[in-house]
Amino acid sequence: MNANAPIGTPFAKGHGTGNDFLILEDPDGLLDLTPAHTIRLCDRRKGIGADGLLRLVRCTASPEAFATADRAEWFMDYRNADGSLGAMCGNGARVLARYLTATGQHPGGPLTLATRAGVRELHVPAGPVPDRGDVSVTMGIPILPGPERITVTAGVRHWPALHIDIGNPHAVVFVDDLDHACTLATAPDVTPASAYPHGTTVEFVRDLGSHHLVLRVHERGVGETPSCGTGACAAVAAALHRASRSSGPLRYTVDAPGGRLLVDVATDGTMTLTGPAHLTARGTVRLHTAWPPQVPSGERGLQQPHGVSRPAGPRRARTGTPCRPPRRPGGRGMILRLPGTWQGGFVSSASPSYKEPPLSGRGHRALCVAVLPFPAQLP
Repeated sequence: MNANAPIGTPFAKGHGTGNDFLILEDPDGLLDLTPAHTIRLCDRRKGIGADGLLRLVRCTASPEAFATADRAEWFMDYRNADGSLGAMCGNGARVLARYLTATGQHPGGPLTLATRAGVRELHVPAGPVPDRGDVSVTMGIPILPGPERITVTAGVRHWPALHIDIGNPHAVVFVDDLDHACTLATAPDVTPASAYPHGTTVEFVRDLGSHHLVLRVHERGVGETPSCGTGACAAVAAALHRASRSSGPLRYTVDAPGGRLLVDVATDGTMTLTGPAHLTARGTVRLHTAWPPQVPSGERGLQQPHGVSRPAGPRRARTGTPCRPPRRPGGRGMILRLPGTWQGGFVSSASPSYKEPPLSGRGHRALCVAVLPFPAQLP
């Protein structure tokens, strides 16, 4: 083993039409990733910041995906920014496929990926520049589980909504003006609540005609996001329902604040989502929790941390030197510190050095992250 190898778990950051994600590599399924870890890492002010977290684990090492190991090598363990589990994420799957190709773990071309919503087929362009070309993912056939009378309220306005499920639940509303959805700083009210016992993502859609939609979205467990892959497919499914259709072949263009996505509908109703996917940064993170940070109780979809107990009695602070980002010619890093976790080391051309940061007076270690641009070609 290289003595200068980075310590910890490699991570990367990427986005699909502005919908951004953290990727944690955990091929052997060894990470004890709690909701508190996800919340802190995805926090845009106190953490690295992202709409969600993608844990990359081999199917043979995941109890959730072991049954699909004969069809897919990798499982996408998707977590919303609030720590809750997600079944499917179209943009996240495309970013994860881009990551596998950029890191040399997939040659490009067809890729099979396991998710909680089932196995999904993707296509990633191969070539000397691994960040170029759109990535496609087969999203399956959307279903309309009902009930029929669903109402969405935002501000003082109310609209009828259509319940669409494409691996995760959506309430789709057609509006005359996207500004009528207000700021979406808080989740729109959806009734009856029994239609979505675990919450829902809400799309506000304007139909421009000629198979062209524009939308805004409030994602379950996240908030308003620049884009949503499953939301784009749900919007197309709702548009087809309004036109008394359920299948193609046809192509829809869906514009979101973060960019443009294409949704192809096959003759059997299967949808394929296509759009850009980019990697923006990478590093190494090592997660450690002295005891679970506080997670809001009663939050919808949140899972309470388990299996870790607070040590008895006060904890003496250690001496040490805070870790620092490695020097890299022509590049700068940034340091982030979060209570409850810590990190050292960084993947770069420089030889990273690591020293454990001191404990704070409250007994929490810190997360030390060096973030640098993700290169077009990895070493």
